[in-house]
Amino acid sequence: MALKPTQAAALSVASNSTLVLLKLTAGLAMGSVSVLSEAIHSGLDLLAAIIALYSVTQSKKPPDEKHSYGHGKIENFSALIEALLIFVAAIWIIYEAVKKLIHGVEVESLGLGILVMGVSAVANQLISSMLFKVAAKHDSQALEADGLHLRTDVYTSVGVLAGLGAIYLTGIKLLDPIIAMGVAALIIKASWDLTKRSFLPLLDVRMVEEEEKAFLGIIEAHRGQFVEFHKFRTRKAGPERHIDLHLVVRPDLPLSEAHALANSIEQAVRVKWSRVSVLIHMEPCQAASCDVCDVTCPQTGGAGAPTGEKSVP
Repeated sequence: MALKPTQAAALSVASNSTLVLLKLTAGLAMGSVSVLSEAIHSGLDLLAAIIALYSVTQSKKPPDEKHSYGHGKIENFSALIEALLIFVAAIWIIYEAVKKLIHGVEVESLGLGILVMGVSAVANQLISSMLFKVAAKHDSQALEADGLHLRTDVYTSVGVLAGLGAIYLTGIKLLDPIIAMGVAALIIKASWDLTKRSFLPLLDVRMVEEEEKAFLGIIEAHRGQFVEFHKFRTRKAGPERHIDLHLVVRPDLPLSEAHALANSIEQAVRVKWSRVSVLIHMEPCQAASCDVCDVTCPQTGGAGAPTGEKSVP
């Protein structure tokens, strides 16, 4: 049975809660800064999962009096907060690792650490794959960010696992803080990538090129029913898309037919994307004779586009 976004986020919360307890217990018992760094990382993953659960619950609410464009951007804010949390975790790990390098390292019970890191890597691989699948199906940036958190945790857990194995084989305990700093570097990279992905939609950047091309394909499928279109704009807010444009039609086209044309385009768009708002402003062609409107509009400089405005073919 396919999971809903809230169910996927709740499962992530439960998984991270268990891993935090396991890593914290093992790290304290071993005196290992790399294992403790993983506990802190999972702790922030837990906080991120809770934020993701809240954001996917709120973002699906319909528009209301205060939020007439919906609540989609809460997922972008959620992902941005998660990115900042990852960065804070990396700084703390580096600080603790440097202290260990200066004051020395004592690592015990390597077998326990290896076991916990192995369990963590497998669990996070499974949960992150599930989150990515649900995020792709429901276009949820919050769940995608949560999945990125856990996938990063997989890599760092494997790194710590390899480091503990190296300490076991070589007896070089300074490998522990060195590995922890490597973990921090991976976390910082993940934080930067997630920051870029979550911040740009807050600035109302346009939809990705592939999605805009898909919309233009829908418009082209109705080409015989209008003259041209312009002022085409798009933006994305979490899982929600907003599209608006001006559509030029023959001046003798009845209002009911113009309305039906707009509805046909909107319905085709909603087949492609479930959470989308389409605003189509109808304009009459300004040609002197409507029987040439489907070819040229002499008074406007051609193709029905008002003089000085860029037509989008």
